Amino acid sequence: MKRSVAILHYAGPPNIGGVEITMAAHARVMAADGWHVRVLTGRGDWQHPDVETIMIPELGSRGTELEQIARELVQGTVSPLFKDLTERIVRHLEHYLAGIDVAIVHNVLSLHKNQAFTTALYRLQQSGRAPRLLAWCHDFAWLDPLYTPELHAGEPWELLRYAWPGVQYVVVSEDRREMLAGLFDLPRDAVTVATPGIDLVGFLKLEPDTVALVNRLDLLHADPLLLLPARITRRKNIEQAIAIVGALRTRGLHPKLIVTGPPGPHNPTNAAYLAQLQALRDASGARDAVVFLYETYVDEQGNPLPVSDAMLADWYRLADGLLFPSRYEGFGIPVLEAGMAGIPIFCSDIPPFRTTVGDTAFYFDLSAAPEDIATQIAAVVRDDRRGQLRRRVRLDYTWEALYQQVILPLLIDNT
Repeated sequence: MKRSVAILHYAGPPNIGGVEITMAAHARVMAADGWHVRVLTGRGDWQHPDVETIMIPELGSRGTELEQIARELVQGTVSPLFKDLTERIVRHLEHYLAGIDVAIVHNVLSLHKNQAFTTALYRLQQSGRAPRLLAWCHDFAWLDPLYTPELHAGEPWELLRYAWPGVQYVVVSEDRREMLAGLFDLPRDAVTVATPGIDLVGFLKLEPDTVALVNRLDLLHADPLLLLPARITRRKNIEQAIAIVGALRTRGLHPKLIVTGPPGPHNPTNAAYLAQLQALRDASGARDAVVFLYETYVDEQGNPLPVSDAMLADWYRLADGLLFPSRYEGFGIPVLEAGMAGIPIFCSDIPPFRTTVGDTAFYFDLSAAPEDIATQIAAVVRDDRRGQLRRRVRLDYTWEALYQQVILPLLIDNT
């Protein structure tokens, strides 16, 4: 039986806002991990094939009735209209939360945009008729000088001023944790930080086949991820690249090298060269660190698939650097492509590269020891702050990474 989670807020996707973007991302990654996901919102008819979206207008923050109640509450009046709305929301929530293991509730326990919603959820939670609650608190009414004049002593206002027993509170940053812990008089470690993330696939517009390879080969954890976009021919000097990768591993790094091309079609010795490279890779101690797409990106029968221009562009967007140790080139298009992608270029010191990219590349002599070249690359990687941030985002700030590292442990606690 599937585990089930509900996500609650005044509004949901496709409305544009930080909370709604977070909701959509959480729903997507949780559904992909096998959860039954139900989104309950006052507005926002989001359509996703693996997510159940239910709109309940009473959960919203806008509308004639809701705005009338809000005006009364600003004056300190808890009217029959408020009580009636609260009862209706209790019935809705009791129905749609039945059978749900855990509910993620955005802002309803800390913001006053629909206090009937807050009160209804509190009644259900206190009476044991609600699932376990994860209160995602982005904003705090009682700490905002724009809002505090609208708040009063007693319920429902003070439901936003203290921690509800049995609720796990979650915020989006360390700064917010300090604020919420102070407001609710909680220990800091009683509040979990779960930052927002990025949709790496959507942001970089990655091809589905690229994503499949990235996941299968665990390329997001590469440090660094290096690209060698070339056919497998002797003049590309791929054996030196393999030795460099092996030397990088001895320096405490965890590199991956993507070699994109197949053996060159015009020289019958290129197949033997591939076998030589495979043996060198195995002997270098970097077997899992050097990826030949020719032997990895294949169809169901094991036949190599062509690397499209779109996939090649993906590798440039993902890579931390270009490693291009050619013995000679007529021109060298990859150095231009790397320049456009904004990644460091580590290449052999030959005239075509000097002419094309000048002093913007990191050059090495073809006779240099792989260990010396690896030392140079390692220094660049460690000193490149932009590259460090790229790898940090890739490892820790994708929605998928955040789900595995932070959100999933919250969901499965006691469910």
